[in-house]
Amino acid sequence: MNLNSRRHPVTSKIVSMCVAASAVWCASASQAADQPVVGLITKTDTNPFFVKMKQGAEAAASKDGAKLITAAGKFDGDNASQVTAIENMMTAGAKAILITPSDTKAIVPSIKKARAAGVMVVALDTPTDPQDATDALFATDNFKAGVLIGKYAKAALNGKPAKIATLDLAPGVSVGVLRHNGFLEGFGVKEGDPSVVCSQDTRGDQAKGQTAMENCLQKSPDINVVYTINEPAAAGAYRALKAAGKDKSVMIVSIDGGCEGVRNVKASAIAATSQQYPLKMASLGVSAGVDYAKTGKKVSGYQDTGVTLITDKPMSGIDSKDTKFGLDNCWGNK
Repeated sequence: MNLNSRRHPVTSKIVSMCVAASAVWCASASQAADQPVVGLITKTDTNPFFVKMKQGAEAAASKDGAKLITAAGKFDGDNASQVTAIENMMTAGAKAILITPSDTKAIVPSIKKARAAGVMVVALDTPTDPQDATDALFATDNFKAGVLIGKYAKAALNGKPAKIATLDLAPGVSVGVLRHNGFLEGFGVKEGDPSVVCSQDTRGDQAKGQTAMENCLQKSPDINVVYTINEPAAAGAYRALKAAGKDKSVMIVSIDGGCEGVRNVKASAIAATSQQYPLKMASLGVSAGVDYAKTGKKVSGYQDTGVTLITDKPMSGIDSKDTKFGLDNCWGNK
């Protein structure tokens, strides 16, 4: 008898199971190979704004069946880590990379390299310099955000002469420039106007915001309006004003719409803030990345992800929402 001509029933069953298992493995491997890979690179992974952005990206990736790879700088301004992250994501097969650039100029060569390799690159929140270095930008209209609080501050002064301090970001960073210029436009003054009595950089940091406000008060004790690049800087400014006994007589306006910032509006530490929506930026970016991976169709240009003025002391003729709306739509610890 040729033993190879017949199979024992148990052996036959094992072979069948192996074939079935192999089919499942092959299907899983095929699915993994077809799964779009999208990268998200934020400035840091500690700022609540970027934490919310990451949450939005994760939710969108899960919904769209994509694999999400994330990375972040060690600190705001850490270009080297972002360069490394782009290289790592290209190696990992990312078809699309979403990035909030820490250094809007220095990151451009790395972005060009990725795009030349067929990767779609979308800037979130912060445009590169030049803006068209990326395929698209999904962001708040930062100029409009500044205009809204500038108009609000002008109306709230009700004709009183302005003594303005601007607590800015850092030289040459596009988001800071846009917000600053928007505020001036909304308030109705030009750069260099004598009503702007002090300007200091804060890098959006609370401690630096406090120091900047203290410096401005020494230079011009009669300041009555403070523009801040973001709400941490506003919190620092408020501390300095409170210590100087000026917290009731000086109006602070800001931009961000984080939960802590909106609570500060509710508590009257900040008069008004322009709220932006990082979760929406990221979810739209992931969806665009998945679409590109599947169809080869790239997004292009600028997509406005919205901005809303939040205040509990509305001004006539200026659209705004109250802090209840702000807290329902804020990011960070609620």
